[in-house]
Amino acid sequence: MVKIRLTRTGAKKAPCYRVVVADSRYPRDGRFIEEIGYFNPRSDELKIDAEKAQTWIKNGAQPTDTVRGLLKKAGVL
Repeated sequence: MVKIRLTRTGAKKAPCYRVVVADSRYPRDGRFIEEIGYFNPRSDELKIDAEKAQTWIKNGAQPTDTVRGLLKKAGVL
């Protein structure tokens, strides 16, 4: 199954996340199909390509609970 989820980047105790489309069998920070945005929880900065996100959701990608909240916050859902 294809999922829209977060991968962690950034330094120790200073997380930053990328919003990616990945196969659910791949590891969290491993291989992914496409990057569609990023989220920085320290500054509350959020940028998501709404067009790509909607396309992937229409094609059957399932967002995780956390990403679903971020998509609502960005106005995609």
